[in-house]
Amino acid sequence: MIRSLLLVLVVGSCASGAQPTIDIKVDQAGYLPAAPKIAAVVSKAPVLAFSVRRADNNAQVYSGTLSPAAADADSGDSVQAADFSKLDKPGRYYLDVPGAGRSWEFTIGPDAYDRAFYLAMRSYYGQRCNIAVDLGPEFPGFRHDACHLEGAYHASSGKSGPKKPSGGWHDAGDYGRYVVNSGISTGTLLWAWELYSDRLRNLKLKIPESGNGTPDILNEIRWNLQWMLSMQDTDGGVWHKQTSERFCAFVMPEKDALVSYVIGTGGAPYKSACATGDFVAVIAIAGRVYRPFDAKFAARCLQAALDAWAWLEMNPEVLFRNPAGVGTGEYGDRDCADERLWAAAELFRTTSDDVYSRYFLANYEAFRPTVRADDPPNWGDVAAMGLWTYALARGADADATGAIRQDSLKAADQIVERSARHPYRISLTAKDYVWGSNAVAANYGVQLLVANAMKADPRYVQAALDNLHYLLGRNTFSLSWVTQVGANPFRHPHHRPSGADNNPEPWPGLLAGGPNGHKQDPAMEKLPDLPPARMYLDEQDSYATNEVAINWNAPLVFLLAGVMR
Repeated sequence: MIRSLLLVLVVGSCASGAQPTIDIKVDQAGYLPAAPKIAAVVSKAPVLAFSVRRADNNAQVYSGTLSPAAADADSGDSVQAADFSKLDKPGRYYLDVPGAGRSWEFTIGPDAYDRAFYLAMRSYYGQRCNIAVDLGPEFPGFRHDACHLEGAYHASSGKSGPKKPSGGWHDAGDYGRYVVNSGISTGTLLWAWELYSDRLRNLKLKIPESGNGTPDILNEIRWNLQWMLSMQDTDGGVWHKQTSERFCAFVMPEKDALVSYVIGTGGAPYKSACATGDFVAVIAIAGRVYRPFDAKFAARCLQAALDAWAWLEMNPEVLFRNPAGVGTGEYGDRDCADERLWAAAELFRTTSDDVYSRYFLANYEAFRPTVRADDPPNWGDVAAMGLWTYALARGADADATGAIRQDSLKAADQIVERSARHPYRISLTAKDYVWGSNAVAANYGVQLLVANAMKADPRYVQAALDNLHYLLGRNTFSLSWVTQVGANPFRHPHHRPSGADNNPEPWPGLLAGGPNGHKQDPAMEKLPDLPPARMYLDEQDSYATNEVAINWNAPLVFLLAGVMR
């Protein structure tokens, strides 16, 4: 089942005639009618002209000339651009480039990204824990039985005995659940709802809760919120994670016989400050978002956030390391001040209570440098989330809001300018090709769209779209990095259900980690020393390039929501 991307490259490079070639890179989902439409062409010899043809009858509908080649140091490619922006008629098309071949098919239309959004958001249903999952007749065979129905408190948690199941999402390719990573993941998804609810309100995800009067995106997010709430102790603090002591084999989730433990710091107060800070921020958002749909649940969330804040004030720097004998993901963080800033900002935005604004104003200046053009937020640095939510809140301090907006727009302008110069028109820099580089690209999109919410600028939206084009196929591999999206998606994620089931394709809607310039798993050792954008393997064993994770899918969902029409 496992094949190297190298095999795909050999097959693609031999293709001719009607067979698509990887030398022409397009967004395999498609393009919006009124948006710029650019494909990238990489060939051994420069090519001069191209045409766009209808997929159903091969009729030519557009022709043009390619740009001069531009060298991309990060991939080693010499890239020519095929600009067909003037083609705005909805339909199904492909590019024909004499001397290079034909591209994968793509759509032009206002709904070009609807399917990708549906699959990316519905992937969270596939990641559910404690419940039987079935993707239904649309994806026959994509199912698993209820899993991890028994749990227990680990000795490191300060408690003992059983822990009843409580939902949540499996974090990544493994079956652990982690509060810190759930924090930025769930927060990003809730922000997508807050900014784009008009587009998402009526979206149906075909999940068990569909039709209950709450939008499905909020129904799905609530499944993880319930688990996060279960990780709060009676004193208000929040345990760091719930995992087995080691990773299980590549088995279906219901076959994982390892004990699912609530794991703490190993010493009083047993909960961690970073996990608690992330919890406060996310649960505070839930306290305002769910109010129109379930006031009782919203009130419960707000009270839980207030209790956690009180604990955090007394325990601001309780750090987490894996206790002895625990080898699952650590999500360790050496400084929890950014989580506290985000927590205070979200509490202020939800409650308008000046006590949280005062905390924010006393601390935010030190974090202003985190709003940068070359370092979007990630699970270990959420300060920008705090800065942005404060700037978007009603009743916020005008001076602070003005400063944050100035920083954010300046950074967005720099990202736009850098992206426009890049041969692939993306925001990534050479240092961004790390474990989860595709999420970095998606998070640049989030940063640009948040700036657009502060001051509408079509350049910000287009630069965000360009990062989406990269993720959906306009990249050096001509590969869609979202499972089952596009004609040439990656197929072998480091994802236990995809590797353990009997389906020929992986579970749909999952974003690959992407190229990683650092050889951080044994599978990568077979790669020669290549430019960083080429350091990728479509292999299950390459967890450093091909794992999936909820915090990678979240900015993809946000990005798709922000550009959908």
